[in-house]
Amino acid sequence: MKYNNPKNLALLSSVILSTVVAVVYVLISSIQDSFSWIELLMTLLILFLGGYLIFHYILERFIYEKIKLIYKTILSQKATAAEKKEKMQYGGNSDVIEEVNQQVLNWASDRRKEIERLKELADYRREYVGNVSHELKTPIFNIQGYVLTLLDGGLEDANINKKYLLRTEKSINRMITIVEDLEAIANLEAGELKMEKDSFDLKELTDEVLEMLEDKIAKKETNIFYAETYEVPIMVNADRERMRQVMTNLIDNSMKYNSKPKSEGRKTKISFFDMDKHILIEVTDNGSGIAEEDISRLFERFYRTKLAREMGKSGSGLGLSIVKHIIEAHGETINVRSKLGYGTTFAFTLKKAKAYKK
Repeated sequence: MKYNNPKNLALLSSVILSTVVAVVYVLISSIQDSFSWIELLMTLLILFLGGYLIFHYILERFIYEKIKLIYKTILSQKATAAEKKEKMQYGGNSDVIEEVNQQVLNWASDRRKEIERLKELADYRREYVGNVSHELKTPIFNIQGYVLTLLDGGLEDANINKKYLLRTEKSINRMITIVEDLEAIANLEAGELKMEKDSFDLKELTDEVLEMLEDKIAKKETNIFYAETYEVPIMVNADRERMRQVMTNLIDNSMKYNSKPKSEGRKTKISFFDMDKHILIEVTDNGSGIAEEDISRLFERFYRTKLAREMGKSGSGLGLSIVKHIIEAHGETINVRSKLGYGTTFAFTLKKAKAYKK
């Protein structure tokens, strides 16, 4: 029998009290020579029942109510109302003290985990602010330098003023891009940026992206092509404008970070695969590939691979993070396959929609 609840403790106390009284009664009766079994049994019965009720009331009222108060306080911080109601049902044989002890241990463990999580968030915030400051610092300093040069007399020099004003505009545009990307990520993470899904032809959208990037494609001398001739529309159900952002980012990155010499032929292949209820999209380049240690961090904010840093490429380091958030907001996933010296493939899925006839 466990004695960690009021009923059992009251029962034990009554038994002890009755035993003590019985012993005293027998001793007194033997001295006075007036022993009576009936009188002894009646006295013990009254003492046992009365003692049990009194002890149970005292224990329940003045001791266990205090324990239950602690118990309820802990539960109020870690359980829903339904869970509290369920956990506060004390059975006749419940080991209340052990339950409270276990809940206190669990509560303390949860608090330690919460403190660790808060420390991680604090470290993340510091790193995040540092990264934002670093990204904004370069264009701000550039703008400052261009403006000071113009104020120092460059504004009067026709060979300098226009060039520096154009460079200032470029730095301002970079700052705007960084701020817009940060806003987009914040909205995606907070769930405030809703996906306006509709059925559309992904091949047609990709054609529009390639047309928009036409000048950059020519400048980078990259051969961008489809894996095959897609005569039937590639119909998907997704947010068209967000998918334009995804395809633009992936195709642009395939050119920007392709370090292969132009003489060897820079290539980017776009593939669509019918996966029953989904369409699998892959963007593959024949660049230098990504090191294994970089792949796991590729979608982190501001993260740049060693190759990207060595190439000195500009950018906020937010593009792939935005891509990941957009894909996940559609309930899908994106992954990367890469091998150093052979190239990289970004692959993700979208829900398939019914095709239409043009």
